[in-house]
Amino acid sequence: MYQWHELKTWPELFILSLSGMKMFEVRQNDRDFQAGDFLLLREWDPTTETYTGRSMSRRVLYILQGGKFGLPENMVVMQLALV
Repeated sequence: MYQWHELKTWPELFILSLSGMKMFEVRQNDRDFQAGDFLLLREWDPTTETYTGRSMSRRVLYILQGGKFGLPENMVVMQLALV
């Protein structure tokens, strides 16, 4: 069963994801991310500590698990696709 994960994304990274330039997420794997899951990326302003109101959805295609290629064991790199 695929899951939805809501994630905060800082403005400079949100803009790159929205434009299609950044089609990956590097995250701590504290949610047991799986290929096929969906991400709701919500733009978060760290200065005001509030959401801006902008968001986008992405689907996880592939996950590189931590513990390989110098990636810490508790981290993942997720390849994303447009929903």
